Parts: sequence; C-alpha cells; structure tokens
Amino acid sequence: MCPGGPEEELVEAVITIVALLFVLFVALGVYATVKVVGAAKRGVDRTLTQARRTVADHTLRAKSFAQLGPAGEIAQLRLTLRTSMRATQDALHAGVAEDESLKESLGLFQRLSAHGQELDAELKRLESEPDRVTLAQRLPSLRERTERITASADSLRWAARDRARRFAEDDLDSLSTQIDVEAGALRHWTTPEPTATSSASPTSASPWPEAPAADEATEGQTWPETPGARTAQEPTRPAITPAAPRPSYPWQKKPRPENTT
Repeated sequence: MCPGGPEEELVEAVITIVALLFVLFVALGVYATVKVVGAAKRGVDRTLTQARRTVADHTLRAKSFAQLGPAGEIAQLRLTLRTSMRATQDALHAGVAEDESLKESLGLFQRLSAHGQELDAELKRLESEPDRVTLAQRLPSLRERTERITASADSLRWAARDRARRFAEDDLDSLSTQIDVEAGALRHWTTPEPTATSSASPTSASPWPEAPAADEATEGQTWPETPGARTAQEPTRPAITPAAPRPSYPWQKKPRPENTT
C-alpha cells in the first residue's frame, strides 16, 4: 500500500460530500426561484385579469349611460349579467372552503356559468350590430334570458350566504349558552353552614360545674390521694404518734422545784 492512501481517500470523501451539498443547495435554490416566479406570475395574471374586468365594467357602465336605445340596453344587460355571475362565483368559492356541502352548488353554478358566458358573448357581438330594428326585436328574449340566469345566480348566492349566516348564528347561540354556564359556575361559591348549637339549655343549671360523686371520683382514680382529700365519714389519723412517758430510774436525781415567792 502506498503511503498516504487512507488520507487521500478521506480527502476524496470530503470533496464528494461537499460537491453533493453544493448540488443540493443549487437544486433547492432553483426550486425556490421557480416557485417564487410562478407565484409572482399568478399574482400578475390575477392583477391583469382584475384590471381587465374593471376596465370592461367601467366601459359597459359608460355605454349604458352614453348610448341610447337598444345599444345602451345591451350594455346594461351585459353589466348586470357579469356583476351577478362574478359575485356568485366569489361567494361560492369563499364558502366551499368552510362548508363541504357547497360543492354541489358550485357544480350547478359552473353549469349556469356556461349559459352566462354564452349569453355574454352573444350580447357582446350584438353591441356592434348595425341593424337597430332587428336588435330591438331580439331585446325581449335577450332580457328574459339575462333575468333567468341572474335570478338563478342570485338564488345560489343568497342561499349560500343565508346558510353561512345560519351556521354563524347557531355557533353564536351555542357559544353564548356555554359562556352563561361558565359564568354561573364562576359565580357559584359555597358559604359555611352555621354550626349546630343546642336549642335550649337547662334553666336551673348552676353556672359552676357540679362536683362528681364520691364513688365516681374514686372509681377511676389511679394517683395517690393528697392530704385532706378524704371524706368526713373516715376519721382522720394523727400525722405523728405522741411519745410514751419516759421510765424513771432510782439513780436519777429528782428535779428541783422552782422557787416561788
């Protein structure tokens, strides 16, 4: 084995790991860049779409006021149709994220949108129609179709809003009930009951405790009695026995009597 072989292998392993980390970081950077660019592009597309809708709505509103006759009424029909369909679409898309049952309503709206887009395209073509007489003859049917589509869209939108409002009211009622119960529990505290005392005390009872009877006092006594604790029935014994007279002996002198004057 050539000298320095393990060290060269270690260096190669470190270089390989560094290269892999570099490639990984580059891949993550590219992925993040693509995501950011995609999000920015979607944001720009939404902004452009919103701007086009705003410009189209203002243009239709201006035509409905500026043009007279069938052309102005067609512009008003388009504005009414677009406003109703857009409001319903926004309401359903916002509500389906919280209420799964709106998916069926969203599917019905998509079918209704096909008829609305077809009518809007037809009204847009009729804006530049030079034959005003034919246009005036077709206006009643166009007005009826517009009213039917907008009525259906408005019905779906208000039904979704009423459903969301009903859920909000039910949740508020439940929350209010829980808060009332919790508030009652927080205000509930237990007061200590007064201790039971004797209803009546004997009127003839002496204010001083009665002395126990002699038998009861001596029955449970285990300590020696103190002097003077005996009853009057038992005679008292002298504490010291008197001494007996001393005997006299013949060799003792008699005591001399004291002189008295």
